[in-house]
Amino acid sequence: MSARLLSIPAVAATLDVDRRTVYRFIAAGELDVVDLRTGTGRSRVRVPAASLDAFITSRITATPSLSL
Repeated sequence: MSARLLSIPAVAATLDVDRRTVYRFIAAGELDVVDLRTGTGRSRVRVPAASLDAFITSRITATPSLSL
């Protein structure tokens, strides 16, 4: 299995949001994460690229037609 993993800052940059917003999406269960923590140290999470792609796809909305 070869999954590309993205850091929180990379996800934030892709979505053009603050890192805290990415953490809120994670807490809400809207983005999956992989925890790379070793031992009892600090959590080191990464977001699988497929999870980010699915998140973006789920947020696509139809563009209303504009009358000129």
